[in-house]
Amino acid sequence: MAKQRKIYIIGHKNPDTDSICSAIAYADLKNRLNKGNKYAAKRAGQINEETEYVLKRFGVEAPGYLSDVGTQVKDMEIRETPGVEHSISIKDAWAIMKQTSAVTLPITKEDGKLEGLITTGDIAKSYMDAHDNYFLSNAKTQYRSIANTVEGKVVTGNPHGYFVKGKVVIGAAHPDKMGEFLEEDDLVILGDRHEDHLCAIEQNVSCIIVCNHTEVEQDIKDAAEKNQCVIIQSALDTFSVARLINQSIPVKHIMKKDNLITFQTDDYTDNIKDIMVKNRHRAFPVVNKHGKYIGTVSRRNLLGMKKKQLILVDHNEKTQAVDNIDSAEILEIIDHHRLGSLETLQPIMFRNQPVGCTATILYQMYVEKSLEISPQIAGLLCAAIISDTLMFRSPTCTSSDKMAAGALALIAGINIEEFAKEMFTAGSNLKGKTIEVIFYQDFKRFTSDKVNFGVGQISSMSAEELKDLKKRILPVMKHECGKNGVSMVFFMLTNILEESSEILCYGDGSGRLVEESFEVKEKNGGYMLPGVVSRKKQLIPAFIGTLQQNNS
Repeated sequence: MAKQRKIYIIGHKNPDTDSICSAIAYADLKNRLNKGNKYAAKRAGQINEETEYVLKRFGVEAPGYLSDVGTQVKDMEIRETPGVEHSISIKDAWAIMKQTSAVTLPITKEDGKLEGLITTGDIAKSYMDAHDNYFLSNAKTQYRSIANTVEGKVVTGNPHGYFVKGKVVIGAAHPDKMGEFLEEDDLVILGDRHEDHLCAIEQNVSCIIVCNHTEVEQDIKDAAEKNQCVIIQSALDTFSVARLINQSIPVKHIMKKDNLITFQTDDYTDNIKDIMVKNRHRAFPVVNKHGKYIGTVSRRNLLGMKKKQLILVDHNEKTQAVDNIDSAEILEIIDHHRLGSLETLQPIMFRNQPVGCTATILYQMYVEKSLEISPQIAGLLCAAIISDTLMFRSPTCTSSDKMAAGALALIAGINIEEFAKEMFTAGSNLKGKTIEVIFYQDFKRFTSDKVNFGVGQISSMSAEELKDLKKRILPVMKHECGKNGVSMVFFMLTNILEESSEILCYGDGSGRLVEESFEVKEKNGGYMLPGVVSRKKQLIPAFIGTLQQNNS
């Protein structure tokens, strides 16, 4: 069965209620219609208090935060090569690598965390450099491992014991001569001569390997037991045993364990490319956020990497989109704003309607698909419409918005006017917030004829609250001006009850732009615009029209 692809549905930075609620609703709709993929609502910024109130009111969890949609290690094809314990032999490690066609084998602890690595090169090097007769004892090799490697069995002694002292000797000499070079604690490889077996035990060796299926006499077994000597009976000839025996050492003796280069699943590929090029390893281990090993990646995996797949709601401006949007694949856009600056490589499903709220379009899609809307989803969509249209006061509001809100309110079981008052009161509570948080709560950047400008907006039911805010907001506007190429900054102080806004501005030509667009004069440090409450429908089109006219 093919693995489900996860597709993220996400709104703009500094998300409002429409952006969050539409993402949640569209994920619900897509998951009910499409069984092949998994759709998940995400957010590109901090949720404001109005939206937080709405989510709590209808018992819905906030979408997870997604700050960057650049490709990550988890988007690569991670090769799930198994991790092994450090006690396995080189021979067993080689067999696993051969079976899995792996060139790198991770060594893991009992808790699954990475302990070290061995490569085929490390194994080859250990085999070629094994000139030291003490190689096996230096590696503290287990007798059971030695027996398995030489295709034998332990006849006497403790198979779980370790060869920790002495050299490896082939007993090819006459017994009279063999005693001269055999020392206590050595490991000796022997044939079928009884006198050789006895000589070795008399020299108090720690282990005897007898070759060619040789049966060991009982008196030799008894003497070995008495001297705590391990006897291994091998099916192989002496040459083969001598050739293979060094492969019995545990991998911990040759594994790399210091300065390992590992990647986490959440690492961005832009950050690891240079590391992969600089350190030309065949494979790099990957660990999860808990440090547990899960597989390996190679430079080749960068080429076949899958981009994150996105559906955008409530925006189509690149400046408002989640970071690294160019690195992702956009599948759909559902919006109700002017056409912005986003580009796609292929044709996509782009639904853009001149209504007051994206949630209205979502309601229509549920109806078109004959899908029942749950009270929870209905509550979210209704709240989004009330919020975006300022309870139908905004000039962006259409009959479609009013009709959708009415139908959704019935499903959700809410009274629109009572709910709107509660929601706006929760959202316009600015107490305890820093002025920076308030400024960026609903701030968007726009581009027209190579002019970059930013517009923030706060809507409140309290004239006093807006008056107090006016005194504090200008220093933040000054700070924002010049960032990301923004040359003019505006801020709308919108009074919901009076259906009017005061515009504050900063930056060269900003005041002139307001005056020319609305034929007003500055008064008390701002510009009063009666009847202007919509940034999208009233302010931005007027600004862009003036900028285009001036440039032409």
